[in-house]
This record gives sequence, C-alpha cells and structure tokens, in this order.
Amino acid sequence: MTELPQIDAWKVEKYLAEFIQERVERAGKEKVILGISGGIDSALTAALAREALGHRRVIGLILPYHTTPPEEARDAEHLCRMLQIRHKTIEITPMIDAYFRHFPRASLLRRGNKMARERMSILYDWASFHDALVLGTSNRTELALGYFTKFGDGGADVEPIGGLFKCEVRQLGYSLSLPRMILDKAPSAGFWKGQTDEKEMGFSYDLLDRFLHLHLDKKLGDDELVAAGFPPETVGAILRRIQLNRHKVDFPPTAAIPEKWRK
Repeated sequence: MTELPQIDAWKVEKYLAEFIQERVERAGKEKVILGISGGIDSALTAALAREALGHRRVIGLILPYHTTPPEEARDAEHLCRMLQIRHKTIEITPMIDAYFRHFPRASLLRRGNKMARERMSILYDWASFHDALVLGTSNRTELALGYFTKFGDGGADVEPIGGLFKCEVRQLGYSLSLPRMILDKAPSAGFWKGQTDEKEMGFSYDLLDRFLHLHLDKKLGDDELVAAGFPPETVGAILRRIQLNRHKVDFPPTAAIPEKWRK
C-alpha cells in the first residue's frame, strides 16, 4: 500500500495564513467567524486565522446540541482561550427541537443535516453583524467525497484547509502544537451518540487519503488503483461516492435561455 502524502508543514502554515489574510483583504473585511467544534479541523482553521489576522480579528462560535458530548464544548472553549480569540457558546437545541416537533420520526441523518445548516445560519448572522467572512473547516478528503452538509458546513466564504487531506491536517496540527486532547480524538460530527466520521463513511481516513492522493493527484484510474493494492469493491465504492456527491461542490446549474426566445 502506498504511503500517506506528506507536507512541508512550515511552508504550508505560512502559505495558508497568507491565503486567509489575502482573502479577507480582497473582500474588504476586517474579521472572520468560524464554528469551533472541539475537533482538529476547526482547531487548525482557528489557529491559522489567528496567525493570519491576530487574535482580535477572529471570532469562534461554539454551537452544541444537547447530544453533543460535553467534552467537545470544553475542548472548544479551551482552544479559544489558548488562542485568545473571542468566542461565545450558543445552544442550538431549542431551534432544532422546535422544528422536529413537527417530524418526530425524522432520521438521525436528517436531524444532523438540520443541525449543520442551523449552525451555518448562525455563523452567517454573526458575520453580517460583525462585517466578517465565514471560514469553513472542511478538509480535502471530506470535500472530495462530499462528506459534508450542503449549505451547512459546506456553505462558507473561504475554505482555508480545503486543500489538505485529513492526514495532512493532522501533520500541520502537530506542527502547530494544537492540544493533544483535540489532535488524538476520533473525528466526529457529533450528530448522534457514538457517531464517528470513519464509521459513517465506512473507510478509515488513512485509506481514503492514500486513495484520493493517487486518484486526484497521480491521476490513477480504476485498474491502476486496484494494482496499487485497493480491492475492486473499495475502488468502486469510493468512486461512486465521489460521482454521486459532485453536485455538492459544483455551482448550481442554470438553464440558459436561448436568445431567439427573447422578444
């Protein structure tokens, strides 16, 4: 099996900090807002934003639901205090439960997607009030597979770590000395008890990162991926997921009206 992709952490750190700074300046904004979940992706994004803009120009929102493990909010608050960024905790349980009183049999996935969209709605409300940009916290692995909620955690102004595979997020997180309690935990959206990213996707992040690196960067096709050591059923399942979720990353198609139909 091929090795995991590696990055030059120092160069990537500086590049991404400059990227955030340039995007904020281009938009004519002063601040950025992001959701802090207690996980590694939002922690890394917050750290990069602080490096790019300084702690006074970064605002973190912690948006737990009642099923969110208490340690997630505690870890998020610890990170914000460590980075010295402004932060606030807003419980989203009342909004979510008020809606699902109309749909008591709604699935866990449906509820999770609603939570993600509620959180992004709050982030954009705060961004409007503070004249700020919303930073997304999705990594390249998630974006490639469509493992995010459309118009939820996928609905940001800028995706600073969207070019990093999950393993590269970890590499940069260790390089920046993020808290070990965040670095070492199992990635989870926290939508329901016991939920983890890898369990929901059906594959480990390491396997996915190796696969996507070969497929996206090295341009290996189906047969070449099998020859590289991936079982045919794994190749088929991952490629199908990429294709089925492409609509999440493509701009919504617009039907062009022929000029001859205009009077």
